[in-house]
Amino acid sequence: MGRTLVKWHSRLGNEIVVLSRNGQPIPGARVVKWDGKTLDENWREELIGATAVINLAGRSVNCRYSKENRKELWESRIRTTHLIAKAIKQCPNPPGVWLNSSTATIYKHTYDAAHAEADGIIGATPEAKDAFSVRLAQDWENEFNAADTPDTRKITLRTAMVFGNEPGGVYETLRKLTLSGLGGKMGHGRQYVSWVHADDFCRCVDWLIASPSSEGIYNISSPSPISNRNMMQTLRNVLKVPFGLPATRWMLEIGAFLMRTETELIIKSRRVIPERILGEGFTFNYILLDKAIDSLESGATLQPVPVKRERRKRRLRQNVEIV
Repeated sequence: MGRTLVKWHSRLGNEIVVLSRNGQPIPGARVVKWDGKTLDENWREELIGATAVINLAGRSVNCRYSKENRKELWESRIRTTHLIAKAIKQCPNPPGVWLNSSTATIYKHTYDAAHAEADGIIGATPEAKDAFSVRLAQDWENEFNAADTPDTRKITLRTAMVFGNEPGGVYETLRKLTLSGLGGKMGHGRQYVSWVHADDFCRCVDWLIASPSSEGIYNISSPSPISNRNMMQTLRNVLKVPFGLPATRWMLEIGAFLMRTETELIIKSRRVIPERILGEGFTFNYILLDKAIDSLESGATLQPVPVKRERRKRRLRQNVEIV
């Protein structure tokens, strides 16, 4: 998501600063090295006068939840959020808005009504094996909510799976499975998948930055969650693959172990709708999955259009730790 946002805002002509642990150059941005563990003026000063801070820091959940990995997953989210809060509080001219990443996984595993921000049920379900993930998301949001930054608007991004063309993303994985003949339903296939096209993700972020009244929790997800069975069928149809071998639950368990990941990423039913941002007037360009996949396969990317912003214009700064 960080690389996608850099490209998006580079095309808009915004100045972007990326806070990165490895410090490697990123086209379209100025990179400042940050270990994600300490607070120092080298990176804190980058926040002064920034239009926005976008915190996407966090170790990938695509791993086995060993004791060591759980610790890293927790610290890479909670510690960085805590440090950013301290840095913002020390700014003589603090950022206008701070967007902090969260996850749609925080909502309860369900096949029934979709979760909106106002009435979504939060909690773990044994069937989904998601107790750690839900607790991690809650701790992350609690740390963000506790941040004492009265002069900086705060927004929580409960983001669904982002479908884009960046290497290592979820779409690349699903595409490879489909093209290799393994694109059948996963488990019983009834579990819902909440997703959002990468362009719409960037547009949501831009919308929230530009709107001075936007604050609090937002679901960043297409209004049309889809069942796993139908998602895989759509992938096969668009990619013109006639057959996809289905995977039973025990096959998923073995596959997840061999790939050093967790079955929760596949079997949990995430049915989420973006009620708040739709109510504010935002329109998704990619509502149906087949259109989204068509655009990814064609390489089409929307030309960003600046959202009408506040009268006081400040530079856009990104705070993204790419792990």
